[in-house]
Amino acid sequence: MKRTRRKLDASLYILLGLVIVALLVEVLLPAQAMAQWLGRENLGRGILVGWAAGLILPGGPYMLFPIAANLIRTGAEPGPVIALLTAKTLVSPIRMFTYEAPLLGWPLTLARFIPGVLLPPVLGYLGQWLFNIFKR
Repeated sequence: MKRTRRKLDASLYILLGLVIVALLVEVLLPAQAMAQWLGRENLGRGILVGWAAGLILPGGPYMLFPIAANLIRTGAEPGPVIALLTAKTLVSPIRMFTYEAPLLGWPLTLARFIPGVLLPPVLGYLGQWLFNIFKR
């Protein structure tokens, strides 16, 4: 019972820390910079930046979605945020090396990994287009 309680306490502290870090993105990256890098003026660059950030960003959904919400709130367009979310959820080096490659083998792992790396920019453009249709 004590062991379970310690694990639960540790998980809550980790979750709280990740949410705090995600909320600090707003403070560390000013809204003007977000609008410039991920805004409407240069959508292509924004999607590429979102894609790259999604590939290298650590953490799970508890960190990812508060960051995405802050980006949208500070002026980022949906396309770059969709590219970030898609890249982060499709590609995970930890999952790939820990579970996929040992259990499924490298051919299947790479056959899933390569499209997962290439697809987020396409989905960013498609998502931006769909968002513009839906918001009319």
